Amino acid sequence: MKRKVNAIWKGDGADGKGFLSAQSGAFDKMPYSFKTRFENDEGKLGTNPEELIAAAHAGCFNMKLSFVLNEAGYNPEELNTDAVLTFVDGKIISIELNLSAKVPGVSIEEFKELAEDAKKNCPISGALNCEIVLKPSLI
Repeated sequence: MKRKVNAIWKGDGADGKGFLSAQSGAFDKMPYSFKTRFENDEGKLGTNPEELIAAAHAGCFNMKLSFVLNEAGYNPEELNTDAVLTFVDGKIISIELNLSAKVPGVSIEEFKELAEDAKKNCPISGALNCEIVLKPSLI
């Protein structure tokens, strides 16, 4: 599988602006800039590379965990993961995966083991060079 995302940047680093478009159409000409990256805590002005990495990680982890649970004989009703990325001094230092799940029949102990397996073997986890912390819970 190959996926293409296009990034266009115009201007210098501090005042320039860019747009991101995905082959899938999930986003088209989504704005990003220094301001959306470092001065836009509420996220209303556009995205940034770190937000997209966090989204990819949460989505990939949920999908991997779903397969891991299926292989163990469980059918998850819902996997809800917040990925909290910490970016300090120009480097992603950690991503915290806060998982809340509804999985009938699984014990919390087994669920934690299966979630750790998914975290370790998620393709996005493998591509990242940072600490990944998992906080799983069942609802």
